Amino acid sequence: MTDLPQPDLPQPDLPQPDLPLADLPLADLPLAVLWDMDGTLVDTEPYWISTEYELAERYGGSWSEAHALNLVGNDLRVSAAYIRQHMGIDLEIDEIVEALLDGVVRKVQAEVPWRPGAVDLIDRIRASGIPCALVTMSYDRFVAPILAQLPPETFRVVVTGDRVVQGKPHPEPYLTAAAALGVPASDCLAIEDSNTGAKSAEAAGCLVLVVENHVPVLPTERRVFADTLEGIDLAAVWAVRA
Repeated sequence: MTDLPQPDLPQPDLPQPDLPLADLPLADLPLAVLWDMDGTLVDTEPYWISTEYELAERYGGSWSEAHALNLVGNDLRVSAAYIRQHMGIDLEIDEIVEALLDGVVRKVQAEVPWRPGAVDLIDRIRASGIPCALVTMSYDRFVAPILAQLPPETFRVVVTGDRVVQGKPHPEPYLTAAAALGVPASDCLAIEDSNTGAKSAEAAGCLVLVVENHVPVLPTERRVFADTLEGIDLAAVWAVRA
């Protein structure tokens, strides 16, 4: 994949915090943290991609890595329409969605592939009293086995692709999560790994912490980049919006 041009935007140093989050002034922290799931909390993109190839093989279609990467972060029905067009299989959109979910649910039930530092960061955020929401374009039945591996009420709000009218990159998913938590989206930090998700969060008014995974993400003034979630200094990230 051709490297995208990178504007010369300042990026903060993100060291391990000196103080526990609970000891920092509330003004130095977001009112809520809104998490993407696929590629951010868990590295399930390979599960989706392998399931897409299985679908192509089962129904006599053709597929490529480039096509698969074009779907990262998308609403499932948008992805299914793309698959129907580019894979060349004679299935309805809803049938493709269900076939994809069948495959990835089986895989995640066998093993949840957590992203490095994700669970530790959630634990630190929750210990500080900051609420978290999950904002994913995956559907309930795929999200459920992942949430089952976390403590109850880890996410006070869960917004899935089958609960919104317009998925990412539209701002509706993030606006829905912030409203359900009772906080302005502009006072929330979103954590994302894709351009599609980052656009959604930005359009809602969030600051976005980006940890790239399978696809490159363009920098903007409201995106803070880190190589990993391990050792993230939440106060340093949040200070970028000042």
